[in-house]
Amino acid sequence: MLQLFNPEYTNTVKEKLQRQFYMHLLGFEIETIEIGLIEGRLLLEEKHKQHKGIAHGGVIATLADIVMGFAAVTLIPANHHVVTSNLNVSYLNPGVGCALFAKGWVLKQGKKLNFCEAEIFSIDGTGEKKLIAKASATMAILRPEATTSLN
Repeated sequence: MLQLFNPEYTNTVKEKLQRQFYMHLLGFEIETIEIGLIEGRLLLEEKHKQHKGIAHGGVIATLADIVMGFAAVTLIPANHHVVTSNLNVSYLNPGVGCALFAKGWVLKQGKKLNFCEAEIFSIDGTGEKKLIAKASATMAILRPEATTSLN
């Protein structure tokens, strides 16, 4: 069972999302914020594709990283932060369609590390989802005093 340290986790996530400039540049939108779970969607544009016309692996990895990281954020105190310390992505199918759907969750919560997983789906014109990638990550929890020098 996941332990909640911030009853205002939804507001904390929304506030931190405002400063996710790369996410905004891509056009990724968070749709679901729950305890230990984040979901979002990206409308695929040409800028998201590699030379063969499929979603770029870096875009897919970024979406996985975002949803796993923010799933971890839902479980920490408001003044703490999360950074990715390890990220692994397995690409299962080509990212073709009109959108990508990303779902990330905390598999195991720890005091200093959260172990997370994600699934990325492509969505075609009929709304059908196809699993295109699975990811796992270790998210390190940074206490406020550890981030003072980063500002």
